[in-house]
Amino acid sequence: MIEDVLKREGIIAIIRGQYSLAEQFNIAKSLIAGGVNIIEITLNSKDALRAIEQLKSSFPNVIAGAGTVLSRQDVDNAIAAGASFLISPNFDIEVVKQAQKQNTLFIPGIFTATEAQAAYKADCKILKLFPADALGPKYLKALNAPLDKISFVPSGGINVNTIESFHKAGAVAFGVGSALVKQVDYMDTKNLNELTKNAHILASALELARANA
Repeated sequence: MIEDVLKREGIIAIIRGQYSLAEQFNIAKSLIAGGVNIIEITLNSKDALRAIEQLKSSFPNVIAGAGTVLSRQDVDNAIAAGASFLISPNFDIEVVKQAQKQNTLFIPGIFTATEAQAAYKADCKILKLFPADALGPKYLKALNAPLDKISFVPSGGINVNTIESFHKAGAVAFGVGSALVKQVDYMDTKNLNELTKNAHILASALELARANA
């Protein structure tokens, strides 16, 4: 199941920005070389749907998903493009139902215990804590204590320096954006090599955090 793969891999690399399709191909290739195999393309990125299609056709072993899914139409468009999972920054029950109707994993964004429980009652067992850096790992730990049946995926401020703390606080996976994919030219070999290096460092940091847990 996709849920199991997300938890096992642990890192969801987020591509958000006005990158060309060629750049997005290069980004994906570099992330994979660094050991990151789950990639989220946000729908407010340039050519997002075509980029998801490209990921699915070019990298069959990669789990490609769509982020910033805000409407039922977004759900339909992303699934048609080949997205294996959907993520939003918020919890909208109508959007969730549309994804569930098509048997596609939907990870809504929450911030409070009330939102988390509402999403859980709507059969969302994996939730995105966003923005995770607003209150940090201690807040996740506090949420996770009474809501221990929920799997939390923090997003926002996750990097090589914070991933261990969030892991210890109970995170099952991590949404990682600018700590990996920065606003630079990804037709440049130097930037691509740097991306592969950073992906490897982050993946290694997660592996170490898990080993030390």
